[in-house]
Amino acid sequence: MLSRLAVKAAKPTAFGAAVGFKPQIRFLSSTATLASQTSPGSKGRQMPSTKSRATAPASGIGATLTIRDGPIFQGTAFGANLNISGEAVFTTSLVGYPESMTDPSYRGQILVFTQPLIGNYGVPSAQRDEWNLLRHFESPHIQCAGVVVADVAEQYSHWTAVEGLGEWCAREGIPAISGVDTRAIVTHLREQGSSLARISVGDEYDADEDEGFVDPGQINLVKRVSTKAPFVVEAHNPKYHIALIDCGVKENILRSLVSRGASVTVFPYDFKIQKVAENYDGVFISNGPGDPTHCQATVHNLKMLMETSQVPVMGICLGHQLLALAVGARTIKLKYGNRAHNIPALDMTTGQCHITSQNHGYAVDSSTLPSDWKEYFVNLNDGSNEGMRHTSRPIFSTQFHPEARGGPMDSSYLFDKYIEDVTAFKSCQSVYKDNRPSQFMLDILSKERVGVQPEKLATAA
Repeated sequence: MLSRLAVKAAKPTAFGAAVGFKPQIRFLSSTATLASQTSPGSKGRQMPSTKSRATAPASGIGATLTIRDGPIFQGTAFGANLNISGEAVFTTSLVGYPESMTDPSYRGQILVFTQPLIGNYGVPSAQRDEWNLLRHFESPHIQCAGVVVADVAEQYSHWTAVEGLGEWCAREGIPAISGVDTRAIVTHLREQGSSLARISVGDEYDADEDEGFVDPGQINLVKRVSTKAPFVVEAHNPKYHIALIDCGVKENILRSLVSRGASVTVFPYDFKIQKVAENYDGVFISNGPGDPTHCQATVHNLKMLMETSQVPVMGICLGHQLLALAVGARTIKLKYGNRAHNIPALDMTTGQCHITSQNHGYAVDSSTLPSDWKEYFVNLNDGSNEGMRHTSRPIFSTQFHPEARGGPMDSSYLFDKYIEDVTAFKSCQSVYKDNRPSQFMLDILSKERVGVQPEKLATAA
């Protein structure tokens, strides 16, 4: 049975306008001349052309990390031979640097690792799993603007590795610096808060040239990481069909859903989800980068969704913040954020503590939640909000990452809870609706993200 979305998708003019693409360039016949321009699962969909950001590895070249209104650190470059700026943040995660670096939530940020040695197990291949999802990465490209480590392993050893960290960064156009005192950097960031910074390869950068610092907090980063057109991830023998709002979704969030029997159609962040929600068994809001207040269209759509539909909803990270904004709560910027794989979160409904994986610089002000919303989880380190739930409807969200790639899987049961909500919602319907994706939809939609390529926020002056 064709869903209404599939019927709408068959109308090129309306569908193209909805996602901001010209229909004549989005629906092309699959010919030999287009083969080199299309992705393997795109069914002939032409991808936007982008300039390669790759450079030769900047091995052995001096490099400088300059924190605006702060200290300057001299080190050695080991990634791309480029200058960039962004927001300097730190993570205390001991492992999982390939997953962290490809997490879209890090877009625009210079990632400082507190783990002294990084790169010792190399970089794995872009292998895909049974659902056509990346097995070792959270997105197809490195998302952070730059990398800072105390010591980088030039020789790596792991059975999954295909290249070194420096080679990977150079191929992806990401500058990186080693040989700096990351303890001093983290101390400054903890005391002063996350700060704008710049990595300069070669000559030292003049810290007085403030125009060299670009603030990613002023940019709608979600627009840059979100898919530009819907795509579908098909489960084996699916029981459910979930609509996911892509604010920068991690591969393991998609995997956590399809492995539980739910096919997922992924929509751009500003898609009017309230208009198609009746064709789905649940709505999911993903993680993503930056200030949630930039996503006013998404907030409005979520507000309309909750007013017009009883469909179960779950949000993670930025999705949690957007859901809170939609119900009238406020968000705040944390001093230096929470980025680690070992952060304790207290479940307010059971009293149990879960060790969680986190990556966020903003949080929900729980004191502004309406009376029909309750805190679900609380951060036991700083007391910040880590989740919320509706008192009578199947809607909840978490600030941390239950999919935890990498990190502990203590809270992965929350995906099971969401699927239970979806199952209960379907069983209560007076008329059964088969919302599983039709073959027509599977044929016309891409099987992976559409038109998402990394872009530098700033280049050398």
